[in-house]
Amino acid sequence: MSVEKHKLVYFFGEGGTEGDASMRELLGGKGANLAEMTKLGVPVPSGFTITTDVCGYYYENGRQYPEDLKSQVLENIRKLEKDMGMSFGDNKNPLLLSVRSGAAASLPGMMDTVLNLGLNDETVKGLIAKSGHERFVWDSYRRFMQMFSDVAMGVDHHHFEAELELLKSEKNVKNDLDLSAEDMKALVERYKTVYKKLKGEEFPQNPEDQLWKAIEAVCESWNNDRAIAYREMNGIKNLKGTAVNIQAMVFGNMGEDSSTGVCFSRDPSTGENVFYGEYLINAQGEDVVAGIRTPRSMTKEASCAWAANNQVSEEVRLRDFPSLEEVMPEIFKEIVRIKDQLENHYTDMQDMEFTVQQGKLYFLQTRRGKRTAQAAIKIAVDMVNEKLITKEEALLRVEPEDLDHLLHPVFDPNVSKNVLTKGLNASPGAAVGKVVFNAEDALQAKEEGIRTILVRVETSPEDIKGMDACDGILTARGGATSHAAVVARGMGKCCVAGCGDVLIDYKSQTFKVGDKVVKKNDFISLNGSTGEVILGEVPTIEPELSGNFATLMSWADSIRKLKVRANADTPKDSKVARDFGAEGIGLCRTEHMFFEGDRITSVREMILSDTLEGREKALSKLLPMQENDFYNIFKEMIGLPVTIRLLDPPLHEFLPHTESEIRSLSEAMRLPYQVLANKVEALHESNPMLGHRGCRLAITYPEIYDMQVSAIMRAAIRFKKETNEDIIPEIMIPLVGKSEELSILKANATKIIEAELKASNIELSYLIGTMIEVPRAAVTADKIAESAEFFSFGTNDLTQMGCGFSRDDAGSFLKEYVRKDIYGEDPFQSLDQEGVGELMKIAMKKGLSVNKSLKMGICGEHGGEPSSIDFCHRIGLNYVSCSPFRVPIARLALAQAAIRND
Repeated sequence: MSVEKHKLVYFFGEGGTEGDASMRELLGGKGANLAEMTKLGVPVPSGFTITTDVCGYYYENGRQYPEDLKSQVLENIRKLEKDMGMSFGDNKNPLLLSVRSGAAASLPGMMDTVLNLGLNDETVKGLIAKSGHERFVWDSYRRFMQMFSDVAMGVDHHHFEAELELLKSEKNVKNDLDLSAEDMKALVERYKTVYKKLKGEEFPQNPEDQLWKAIEAVCESWNNDRAIAYREMNGIKNLKGTAVNIQAMVFGNMGEDSSTGVCFSRDPSTGENVFYGEYLINAQGEDVVAGIRTPRSMTKEASCAWAANNQVSEEVRLRDFPSLEEVMPEIFKEIVRIKDQLENHYTDMQDMEFTVQQGKLYFLQTRRGKRTAQAAIKIAVDMVNEKLITKEEALLRVEPEDLDHLLHPVFDPNVSKNVLTKGLNASPGAAVGKVVFNAEDALQAKEEGIRTILVRVETSPEDIKGMDACDGILTARGGATSHAAVVARGMGKCCVAGCGDVLIDYKSQTFKVGDKVVKKNDFISLNGSTGEVILGEVPTIEPELSGNFATLMSWADSIRKLKVRANADTPKDSKVARDFGAEGIGLCRTEHMFFEGDRITSVREMILSDTLEGREKALSKLLPMQENDFYNIFKEMIGLPVTIRLLDPPLHEFLPHTESEIRSLSEAMRLPYQVLANKVEALHESNPMLGHRGCRLAITYPEIYDMQVSAIMRAAIRFKKETNEDIIPEIMIPLVGKSEELSILKANATKIIEAELKASNIELSYLIGTMIEVPRAAVTADKIAESAEFFSFGTNDLTQMGCGFSRDDAGSFLKEYVRKDIYGEDPFQSLDQEGVGELMKIAMKKGLSVNKSLKMGICGEHGGEPSSIDFCHRIGLNYVSCSPFRVPIARLALAQAAIRND
């Protein structure tokens, strides 16, 4: 990357603003929006942004900066000094700075920040003389020392927090605000001692050195563990790095006429068009975001609702928990005016940070607010109704994967609950799990398949992996705009925050509420919609979807081009799929039915028989069972196509494998143990996924498919007779690699079908086709299309064979392949469009060259993954098929594909 002679720093402020919102790739989201707000006339402290190019250059060139950077930074410091009427490093009129990260994609709390930069033993004196607020200055200095030491110098913040807690204990106070100016001054001296003891040197005093250390720390934080983990979790790729935003400091901790807060232009949990936010008097921004102090509500309405919910009297509320609307009414009105201005300008819900310094309002940030899936849908639909955005824009505003959070169970309201306590309903949902107190335990439990609730005093960015691994999050401190709440909402994770009754003891791995003690591994349940913390496991029920969901889906259906089917093997799954909008079944796996009830015994009799007569006798027992299976599925899919895959797995999967299991089966079937053991051994294959399975089984044992085809047609005939409704069975023959396999098996199937239809005197439409899952089938698809009436791409196996990866074993190394960008995503989760996708295109082109009416779809797991769905739209498939709960995801993803590509 050559940036040596390029513009590396962009200014914003009264001295001229050089960027705007369109430049987020270069200036990062924060820098671009700071510039845009300045141009809109929003009160923003002046500053400048070091571009993302610099961070990219830093990593590509052995952690060196471009040659021109220092001079451009100093030039912009001079402009900033002129704007603010102060001088950086001046002992009498010091300009203090904030140094913040800001990439093109939002990584909330994952990278580092330094506030109050420029303070030292001399500038402290000048600031005291200028401000007249001695306590505020010493408080700012101790904050800077702790933050700078932790972020830039590698001295962990807990060393300083221990000194703060010790001092509060000595002074017999609970709150930081109860410490005097002299106490804060003494605390600074203690911090210096801690720093010197751990670093072997004095705390840095040169403001310019402080600045470059902070810039370096922000660049380094781009690749810290939590930032990397967050990018991996959210699929954030191909960014150069973070920008560095340097601004004049404004102070919310200058007394009772100063404050700081975080607010949203709409409720990020529900999507309601109500102003939503929290603030603290006499505090700095980190106090709200980090959850260090539990903040107050911005609006009087929210404050009164909170008081009623917590049985707080109006007298106590007004004294201890008043809203900003009541404490600073004029400032509140100005914030409301600006939040409306910003939402209308960006035409999206905004997440904003502000500071009030001695009665003057400043906005420090605006960005697209993270929201729950429920909120995303409501905001999108409401904004169309408000004529802020179009239907197409609304569809693009909702992430398809986020719908997954709406489609899963909620707590049963009719079940009695043992409510332990109540906190803030920070992120909605229902979570049940075992209590853990750290991220490591949550990760370990997830690997073992155990559901957990992560319980913390407050979360920090270091907890990100544990937050991802757990089912729900409970914090004792922090509000609805704290780190825990914001990140949980972004993850679609249930969260109850600011639960002050919860007293956590990390050492004993317990928490107490009153006299009730909850230990590690005890079950609790969280209701993120009400804030309830409940003892034990609460049962769940299926959710009821809102009218806004139906509205959004109807818009998606009017725009998408491809049909959406479901992979469903039971009547229950078929009903769920149809209720979610499925337009047929794209994959019904018949082997799953063989394991139900006592029918596995008949399957095993068939496998163990050495004669055709014996196999047919066993299969005759299975035929009526399979007929009923298909009949009940047809009932749920009236008038829609149902694609039924004939038996696919190798026969050994239906037999026991351990000695004790074989012995139990031999006794049950009254067979000598050794006879059964020999049969199991005979069916063993070194590589069964490439062995005797799918159509290969039917070439050897055609009676298996004959039984299944008879069952399918008898079910369809019976259904037609009893209901006079249409059903369209599509019989799919799996694992075809050579056209002769399909032509032989199709001829067998057709013979049976025609015999069944003739005997019943019923007319029925049906299709016979194949899965394209063997690479050879893809490249000889023109020959296969001579017999096939449809192709269904089985991309699970096509990926396995096309990439040469074992699905069962590749997980051990594919993460490293993704990390090193060999594959952009795990190819079993997101379609390898360059390789496997090319096989699909070859098969389509060759197949259509022979049969213009050939119907084509996808039925692998990729059929429910948005980027794979986009590919299916672009190459012109007729349908995608996915699991029932992913049907709405596919409907929305297909609409988005049509909007983006057509």
